[in-house]
Amino acid sequence: MKPADLPAVAFIGGGNMAQALAAGLLAQGFPAARLRLAEIDPQVRAHLARRLPGAHLTDEPAAAVAGAGLAVLAVLAVKPQQAASALAGVRLSHDTTLLSIAAGLRVATLRGWLGDHAAVVRCMPNTPALVGAGASALFADTRVDPAARERAETLLAAVGTVCWVEDESLLDVVTAVSGSGPAYFFRLAEALSAAGRRAGLPADVTEQLARQTLVGAGALVAADAAALAALRARVTSPGGTTAAALAQMDRDGFDTAVDALVSAALARARELGDAPAR
Repeated sequence: MKPADLPAVAFIGGGNMAQALAAGLLAQGFPAARLRLAEIDPQVRAHLARRLPGAHLTDEPAAAVAGAGLAVLAVLAVKPQQAASALAGVRLSHDTTLLSIAAGLRVATLRGWLGDHAAVVRCMPNTPALVGAGASALFADTRVDPAARERAETLLAAVGTVCWVEDESLLDVVTAVSGSGPAYFFRLAEALSAAGRRAGLPADVTEQLARQTLVGAGALVAADAAALAALRARVTSPGGTTAAALAQMDRDGFDTAVDALVSAALARARELGDAPAR
């Protein structure tokens, strides 16, 4: 399925991720007239009108979903704490799929608000979707038919790569790895820049080098399907400077530190999922 073949899409919430998804759809030929966004903040709506000309804007989620017709892919793109009020009054028809990108809200919780009949797909995207380079994982239980799964996948594929997990609990792991993952790489680049500064490079030079190294490494990964370990080996000459640095990483327990940060993010994701729905 191509994005242009999707039914009308209603976004509940007009934040950055919703804007990225909507812009990704439009860039791939989805008609703006079939795009609907519900956003309560008038300033955000004004911004949406400028960024997404031709899209239908409203402050009422129920109106956005109902107004989109019988075949609606409604995207929940609000903060989890705002979800219950955002969905109040929303009624999903039998051929409407709710694609939730609200972290921590489980399928059972969403169905509790919308009705047991609701077809719900959960997704964990990440912020590189803002530049069309996202990594998204989706989950759908057996109540979601193949056509609805395809619609959800088509939408997310407009802003990056998509994969599926067959156990909803694994979305918490996805959150800890790729959902939070961009921040880990940014933090490493920060530390690399700071280390260069302490070693004598001017601040602007080391910042530029660290940023471009991050960009370049990502571009190499995108252009080459080789295993990550193979890519690392290609820039690691035996006995060279990179080998010395990597050996120090091993001595300092780098892998253990990464395990710990993923575990911390995973624990928080599970806490959010276990918190009482509001």
